[in-house]
Amino acid sequence: MNRRYAILSALLRYPDATLRADLADIQAAIGQAGFSRQATARLLRLARRLGIGDAMDREEAYIRLFDRGRGTSLHLFEHVHGDTRNRGPAMIELATIYEQSGFAMDARELPDFLPMMLEFCAVAPAEVAQNLMAQAAPILDALHAKLVGRGTADSRGYAAVVAAALEEVGTAPKIEATAEQELSDAEAFAALDAAWEDEPVSFGPESDPDQQGARAKVSAMIDRLRQARAGAAAR
Repeated sequence: MNRRYAILSALLRYPDATLRADLADIQAAIGQAGFSRQATARLLRLARRLGIGDAMDREEAYIRLFDRGRGTSLHLFEHVHGDTRNRGPAMIELATIYEQSGFAMDARELPDFLPMMLEFCAVAPAEVAQNLMAQAAPILDALHAKLVGRGTADSRGYAAVVAAALEEVGTAPKIEATAEQELSDAEAFAALDAAWEDEPVSFGPESDPDQQGARAKVSAMIDRLRQARAGAAAR
């Protein structure tokens, strides 16, 4: 099994409660899977980002990025065939590749959904996975460029997943996030950490006899978190 493809597949899935519950294991696996140093750092940053803040914010960011418009769709044939009649035969051909390798597709997804393709490559014979991903590389490069171009911390995080997939076939994206963009991601995490660490809050009736004061502390902490998140989103 190619653990790197399995990790990349998981990171590109919808960030629901199930994925968030697995993030600690995913982070541990990233460090042991054999990614390049740069890819490891970027993937860990994404995994950490998916686990912080409001769960609905993470889910909404995913929907905005991948489900509204063809440019950053995770359905790869959208980038090649769009809604033309050529997409159908391409889907059948890809589904046949899965079937011949004994891979059970998720019936809820189309064959060209990138997380499922990566899941297939994790368990497929190495030669089959290499050939499939090499054919997809130009599409992945275009997707990566679109994600970097969106200019948000979320889009750069997911771009790191696509870049790591390209590394698996010995290539690199033509467009990389700038050093300034990388720094802004790191600064966003530092701001969030600081907001949590400034005033630790203990909950429970015995923790603070001044209940109004305790609620004020919680409210102030939430305000700082919101301000930090708003500042990160604006970068």
